[in-house]
Amino acid sequence: MSWATVVPVLGIVVLGIAWGRDLGVVFVVLVALVLGGTVLAAVHHAEVVAHRVGEPFGSLILAVAVTVIEVALIVTLMISGGPDAASLARDTVFAAVMITANGIVGISLLLGALRYGVTLFNSEGTGAALATVTTLATLSLVLPTFTTSHPGPEFSPAQLTFAALASLALYGLFVFTQTVRHRDFFLPVTSDGGVETEEHTPPPSRQAARISLGILLVALVAVVGLAKVESPAIESAVRAAGFPPSFVGVVIALLVLLPETLAASRAALREQVQISLNLGYGSAMASIGLTIPAIALASVWLDGPLLLGLGPTQMVLLALTVVVSVLTVVPGRATRLQGGVHLVLLAAFLFLAINP
Repeated sequence: MSWATVVPVLGIVVLGIAWGRDLGVVFVVLVALVLGGTVLAAVHHAEVVAHRVGEPFGSLILAVAVTVIEVALIVTLMISGGPDAASLARDTVFAAVMITANGIVGISLLLGALRYGVTLFNSEGTGAALATVTTLATLSLVLPTFTTSHPGPEFSPAQLTFAALASLALYGLFVFTQTVRHRDFFLPVTSDGGVETEEHTPPPSRQAARISLGILLVALVAVVGLAKVESPAIESAVRAAGFPPSFVGVVIALLVLLPETLAASRAALREQVQISLNLGYGSAMASIGLTIPAIALASVWLDGPLLLGLGPTQMVLLALTVVVSVLTVVPGRATRLQGGVHLVLLAAFLFLAINP
C-alpha cells in the first residue's frame, strides 16, 4: 500500500488514542506531524477523484470537503464554549476569505507567471465567482455591523435566517451555473484563448476513483478529529505568544485551507491557473455559503451571542481585496505583479490580525 493510503488510517488510530486526553509536548508534535501527513494524503486522493470526474467538478468536491472540515471545527470549538467562541465563526470565515482571495489566488498567479510568463484564465467564470463571493461576504459579514434590530455586531434571529437562506440560494445557483449551465466558463484556457477540454493524462479507473473517494472521507474525518485534539495547544500557543484571541480563527482557516493551497499551487505549475482560481474562489464561496447556514442552525442549541459583523479594519481589507480582485480578474490574464499584490494584502491581513 502507498503512503497516501497508510497515513489516513494512521491518523484514525492516533485520533482514537489521543481523543479526550491531556497531551504532552511530544505527543502534540506527533499529532501535528500525522495531521500534516493526513492533509497531504487528502490532497492526493482529492486530485485522483477530481481527475476522474473532470473540471469543474473536481474543484467543487475539494472545496466542499474542506468546508466540511471548517464547519465541524467551528461548531466543535463553539460547543466547548468560552468568551471568545461568540466571534469564532466570524474570525474563521473572514480569515478563509482573505486566505483564499489573496493567498491561494496570489500564490497561484505568482507561480504560474514565474514559470510561464503570463497566466491565462476565463474572466467570465472567474468574475462570476468573485461577484458571488463579494455578495456573500457583504450579506453575512458586513451588514451585521450596521443593522439596528439587535445590539452589537450581530443579526436578529430573523435576519440570521434570511442571511443563511440567501447564502444557500446563492451558493446553489453558482454550483448550477458552474457545473451545468455554463461549465465551459470554468475550464482551463489554452494559449490561443480557447477552452481546454482534453486531459493530458488518462483518468484513473472508476474503481481507483471510488477507493480514493473512500480514503478521502477517512482522511477528512482524521483531519477534523486531529485538529480538534490540537485545538487546546493552538489556543495555548496563541495566548503564550500574546496574540489576540481572534487569531485562533486565522490558525483554523490556515489549517483547513492547506489542502486547497497545495492543490491550487500544483495546478498553477501545470499551466492550469483556472483550476487554481476555481479552488480559491470556490473555497471562499463554500466557506461563507455553507458555514453561515450551518452556524445559524447550530446557534439554536448554542448559548451566548453570535457575533458576525466585521470591524472597521477588517472591512477596509475586504473592500481593498474586492477592488484589487476585480482589476485582476477582468483582463483574463495576469503577471507576477498581480500575484505579488494579492500576497502583500494577505501579509497585511496576517500582520493586523497579530497586531491590530
